[in-house]
Amino acid sequence: MSKKVMIVTGGSRGIGAEIAKLGAIDGYAVCISYLHNKTAADAIVDLIRLTGGTAMAVAADMAVEADILRMFETVDRELGPLTALVNNAGILEQQMRVDQMDAARMQRIFTTNIVGSFLCAREAVRRMSTLHGGAGGAIVNVSSVAARTGGPGEYVDYAASKGAIDTLTIGLAKEVATEGIRVNAVRPGVIYTEIHASGGEPGRVDRVKGNVPMQRGGEANEVAQAVLWLLSDKASYTTGTLLDVTGGR
Repeated sequence: MSKKVMIVTGGSRGIGAEIAKLGAIDGYAVCISYLHNKTAADAIVDLIRLTGGTAMAVAADMAVEADILRMFETVDRELGPLTALVNNAGILEQQMRVDQMDAARMQRIFTTNIVGSFLCAREAVRRMSTLHGGAGGAIVNVSSVAARTGGPGEYVDYAASKGAIDTLTIGLAKEVATEGIRVNAVRPGVIYTEIHASGGEPGRVDRVKGNVPMQRGGEANEVAQAVLWLLSDKASYTTGTLLDVTGGR
């Protein structure tokens, strides 16, 4: 069994896939969760294994507590003691104003993005905290610059969910600081990933990159590098931190 074990939720594509690949290079045994796209998840697992790493994929809906529990139990059984959690899974929906949104949409986004992250963090703490007999570890939450900008006219609900992730990061970091667990977040800016298609505008990054001081969109790997640093011993005195990866935005 590997000494380092990582769960990356939503790890079959985009930022999550890059985190999983970099984690494997860094020596983690990696579990990625996916919602529907088994083919994409299996492709990431196969790539990691071909390069000598250890990886597995688990189908799990972050809006369903039973799925989350099953994922963690599978990792316990097949990979060993958890040392790192990356709460990356998140959803957004069609761009619209708040006065057009219905409650069902808000419930879907808040349940997956907020409740799912809380439940995963809870299960990680139960396993890693020295209070519970664990050996410590690290949690990185993937937030968004939208937590600062608010997402007006596009997805204020998504932005609000990421604001909650920022608060989770700060509060949990203080709660478990003496229990061997560090908790941090990265807040990506406009990044070239498939999530923009979910909002109805696949080319959104190219439309808004002129608002970024560096005048370009970011790459998923650039976010993943920040996540791996926060998980590493190089960030041993860093907790409760929100690290912007935004090109200066």
